[in-house]
Amino acid sequence: MEARQKIIALVFGLSLLIVIIELVRRRKLKEEYSWLWIAAGVAVLVIGLSNTLLIKITHFIGAGFPASTLFFFGIFFVMALALQFSVKISRLETKVKNLAQEIAILRAKGPDKKP
Repeated sequence: MEARQKIIALVFGLSLLIVIIELVRRRKLKEEYSWLWIAAGVAVLVIGLSNTLLIKITHFIGAGFPASTLFFFGIFFVMALALQFSVKISRLETKVKNLAQEIAILRAKGPDKKP
């Protein structure tokens, strides 16, 4: 791996980690979502520092090229993110349904019914 590529990977990884930490600190990103992003930032840093690790992982998973390994883990990351959001959406959908049912029951029982 060229020095320029290592520098770009390190800058990208550090930038990602700094942005994630700042978003969590400002409460724009919840901690429960940050773990996956922090893992991605650390992975970019580790791979950026050690090209031999990327080559070993490539041989371990049986990929032909290191770029294939990066795409594989990129797709895995996106799938993990989608799964995490799907679980959260399912929980929220159930909560909204339960809340709507409770409101309907309270309105039906209450003396000040609204049309």
